[in-house]
Amino acid sequence: MKAVRFHEYGDPDVLRFEDVEQPAPGAGQVRIRVAATSFNGVDGNIRGGVMQGPIPVKLPHTPGIDVAGTVDALGEGVDGPEIGAKVIGFLPMAEAGAAAEYVLGPANILAPAPASIPLPDAAALPLVGLTAWQALFDHAKLTAGQHVLINGAGGAVGGYAVQLAKNAGASVIAVAGPRHSEQVKTAAADQIIDHTTTDVIAAVTEPVDVVLNLAPIDPAQLAALVTVIRPGGVLVNTTVWMPAPSDEQRDVCGIDLFVSSDAEQLAQLVRLVDSGELRVDVAERVPLAELPAVHARAAAGTLSGKVVIVI
Repeated sequence: MKAVRFHEYGDPDVLRFEDVEQPAPGAGQVRIRVAATSFNGVDGNIRGGVMQGPIPVKLPHTPGIDVAGTVDALGEGVDGPEIGAKVIGFLPMAEAGAAAEYVLGPANILAPAPASIPLPDAAALPLVGLTAWQALFDHAKLTAGQHVLINGAGGAVGGYAVQLAKNAGASVIAVAGPRHSEQVKTAAADQIIDHTTTDVIAAVTEPVDVVLNLAPIDPAQLAALVTVIRPGGVLVNTTVWMPAPSDEQRDVCGIDLFVSSDAEQLAQLVRLVDSGELRVDVAERVPLAELPAVHARAAAGTLSGKVVIVI
């Protein structure tokens, strides 16, 4: 089968489009005929070797944490999903990924794919959708009537976070640049702050219950976001290399989020997609052989929007 792999850590040119042996599922695993994976920023960090501590991959390594595809074979002890089922999943980060024609995955991390969108497009959902869900509901405990500021609302996680927060009955302040203003408007944010022209802190006129930081901002800027949170509120930070600040005097808690795979939560996201309450945005669909070029564009800072890698 064809796959993209890297045999050593380094720049995007270490990625090779090559022939590899088709894997056989072990106990508790299924083999998936891949329709698509997607590019996530962490893929570039893993390839570059900067995540060897938390994500110790074995070389050569196939990237691709998200998967959408069709179950092709079952390992020992697996009685679901059935062969032929269309599924999506957030694969274990340290194992071989879905930038290949076939991939193995634990059966218990998979959810039925959305029926309302093309199967390849569903690869845009797992990692970023789960990140938004876990930040808002597992960590921030967001409820109806609360106010949340989402810094980095124009990114892939931010797009889902705005939609999920609005669906939950919260009021949303979206901080995004001009390139993404239409996206956050479509997601129905209550207030949009253009961080390129406006002082974010000055633009927040009333305290918020939750701040969700999705952007790699300066530590001083992250600390300043704490000041707009009401006493007892929460800051959830996904840029885990920069610890989330707290304010003990005002009982403001800072939480660093490292997303985890969760089939039940993923199934809830799928139900929202199929009910029309959650939109999956795909900026580009790129063939597998061109994945190295996607990594190169990301490294150069010219990649915008969610890119799906079609097998």
